[in-house]
Amino acid sequence: MTSPSPSPTTRPTDPAAGALFDAVAGEHASIYGYGLVSAHSTPEDNDLVADTMAEHRARREAGIALLEDAGAAVPLPAAGYAMPMEVATPRQAATLAVRMEEDTATAWRAVVEQATDEKVRAFGVAAMLESAVTAARWRRVLGATTVTVAFPGGAE
Repeated sequence: MTSPSPSPTTRPTDPAAGALFDAVAGEHASIYGYGLVSAHSTPEDNDLVADTMAEHRARREAGIALLEDAGAAVPLPAAGYAMPMEVATPRQAATLAVRMEEDTATAWRAVVEQATDEKVRAFGVAAMLESAVTAARWRRVLGATTVTVAFPGGAE
């Protein structure tokens, strides 16, 4: 007799699996959000949008594989997501992109902090840094004078 599969709507109670579940759910939300960013970005930013969407999709798929390898629940994407701000201009689109990258960096930092598996921790570090680099690229689009942060995914 096989055990039932974990429910995709129930966050695992194990801290490491829960953090990874949250990070994958964040990737789902970012992929959705980048559809909105794409619709309002300038043509000059299309390559950045496409590259970023591909990055999030790849990270989501790798995160799903890590959850499955651990026998943990995999979150399903929602039918829609509430955005944290209105997006009707290219500047607002870039601002949303920065926010999503900051949020995903925070989620992956939690994975790094909670992971008990070296492979998962290394993946979390890479994901956190990729989000930080992408956030810097979007801050440059916004014309920010400081495009990097000292500790990605944190408030330090």
